[in-house]
Amino acid sequence: MQPADIGRLVTVADPKVSPDGRRVAFVVTRVDLEGNRYRSAVCLAAVDGSSPPFPLTAGEHGDGQPAWSPDGRRLAFTRRHEDGGGSLHVLPVEGPGETVTVCARPEAIGVPAWSPDGTRLAFASRERASRYTEGDDDRARPPRRIDRLFSRLDGEGWIIDRPRGVFVVPADGSAQPRQVAGGPFEHGDPAWSPDGRTLAVTGARRKDWDLELVDDVHLVDVDAPDVEPRPLTDRGLSHRLPAFGPDGTLLAALAEDNRVIHSHAQVVVLDVRTGEERVLTAALDRQCAPVPGARAPLWDGEHLLFPIEDHGDVAVWRVSTDGSGAPEPVLEGTRVVTGFDAAAGTLAFVATTPTALPELFVRDADGTERQLTSLGAAFHAAVPAAAPERFAVPSRAGDGDIDAWLVRPADVPDGARMPVLLSIHGGPMSQYGNSWFDEFQLWTGAGYAVVYCNPHGSTGGTQAWARAIRPPEAAEDPGTGWGGIDADDVLAVLDAALARDPALDAERVGVLGGSYGGYLTSWLVGRTDRFAAACSERACNNLESEEWSSDSAGYFRYEFGVTHLDAPQAYRRMSPMSHVRDIDTPLLILHSEDDLRCHVEQADQLFLALRMLGKPVEYWRFPAEGHELSRSGSPRHRVQRAEIILDWFGRHLGGLRPAISWDHPSR
Repeated sequence: MQPADIGRLVTVADPKVSPDGRRVAFVVTRVDLEGNRYRSAVCLAAVDGSSPPFPLTAGEHGDGQPAWSPDGRRLAFTRRHEDGGGSLHVLPVEGPGETVTVCARPEAIGVPAWSPDGTRLAFASRERASRYTEGDDDRARPPRRIDRLFSRLDGEGWIIDRPRGVFVVPADGSAQPRQVAGGPFEHGDPAWSPDGRTLAVTGARRKDWDLELVDDVHLVDVDAPDVEPRPLTDRGLSHRLPAFGPDGTLLAALAEDNRVIHSHAQVVVLDVRTGEERVLTAALDRQCAPVPGARAPLWDGEHLLFPIEDHGDVAVWRVSTDGSGAPEPVLEGTRVVTGFDAAAGTLAFVATTPTALPELFVRDADGTERQLTSLGAAFHAAVPAAAPERFAVPSRAGDGDIDAWLVRPADVPDGARMPVLLSIHGGPMSQYGNSWFDEFQLWTGAGYAVVYCNPHGSTGGTQAWARAIRPPEAAEDPGTGWGGIDADDVLAVLDAALARDPALDAERVGVLGGSYGGYLTSWLVGRTDRFAAACSERACNNLESEEWSSDSAGYFRYEFGVTHLDAPQAYRRMSPMSHVRDIDTPLLILHSEDDLRCHVEQADQLFLALRMLGKPVEYWRFPAEGHELSRSGSPRHRVQRAEIILDWFGRHLGGLRPAISWDHPSR
């Protein structure tokens, strides 16, 4: 794979099974490198494979989030506009008729939810404050009043004056949307009760709600706009993605304890009348909200279906709604399930492996799986994928093995030595998985062997494993802190990989990562000189200033168990900036100028210090991009980012350097 091949990628996502179980709607997204944008279409597949899948929408825009009407005759979907706005549409799937534009808004529209009688749709969308009506742009508008934390969001900008509300609109577009839950609070995840009278929504509506990080489930009387939403939960757990049971007496949701981060999201069931709550998945001790793939628990008779992260895989499990019996697997395998849905006995899912882009599958009642799409076949035929080798490294803490992988480039001559890249994932509460990852294929395509793992702090294992990197100052579950056992883990995995394959050149090893992976990269080069070069991307380099500059400012006190006001020394001790004088490894810094998760000042701090100290450093800033540049940034910037990284390591490690046509010194 070469950087320009990013423009050939195609992704399948968001399967939705029709009520009769005969068809699956899904979304296909393609990269338009020439147009420098993404185009997505809503498509349809017959479950029995009697006809090939086909697009329902043209795919020229950002179409997605399909939702079947209760009778299965219509399909709602949303469209993303280039100006940031969105629209909601309904198209007939059976019988004559034209696509109806239900409504259009200056803000994006969230997943639509049909009322049980099929006459209305609920959705979440941001509502702009009155200041947006004054003047043509912010230079002419009044200033923003900031009175709470989490006032902005990466990828969306300022949200303090654009709170997210829940709206209801007639499905035929005969009236404008009506807000049923709104500001100044943030609401989302609307779910209809079976009688169509109530919406369950999530949101924080308590006093000082921005200081607690707790979203409760609220019940909204749809036809009584003057009645305040009734809180169903008030027990300290934070809830999201509710789903009513068939008779309306129970509500399933995901819940986690945000007072101690990381806490696994659990599947819970709530009594709609009393609010009594039952946790169903605690015994699994696994994360039930994988990224990607988190969804509302899916009612399936007397059971709930849900995904879990498990040692690099994402599987689908089920559990009895009354808590009887242990959870059991439904879909397993060395793969990552990125989405699934079920109806009328049909289970459809999208899955990916390390050598295959996501595709759509169905599982029959006898357990047989059938693949319905092969949209990535042409790409893989032209760009063969390198398969990883999985291995395990014992943790020095004695609490299990570190899941690790090594992927080698193809066609390495006998006796040749390969340069190595140690890749570190972000989060830290995420996992490297058994899924397609374009970056690993890009690095192996340039001749590098790639080593990666899930060190302590990752999900995919126990909650204790993820909490092991909380600092010693934490009152609850203290650990080593960032840069402790996690740093030991990735170095141990690197040593194990070098020992198992003498063709890996220990003198030509680089390290790279983004976000938390960028943090640990910056940290490692300040503690060891064993790397020939490094790339720190969208990193948090000063944890103290990260706590006040990030869009999640105020969040780290829950992750570290202590505030930067009470224990600034803990934040400083764990910060790579505290060891910047010890960085001698040539360092490439990449950052996006609109990154609100790890503000660009984090990169500025590191570059300034290294430059003043005369250290080898190169810094690239990407304009008009946020924290998700490497995954969903503009296609051209994604290609240029890959070229910068490959050129950098090519100069220092000897891998294949790309031919660069734009204004780059190596052109």
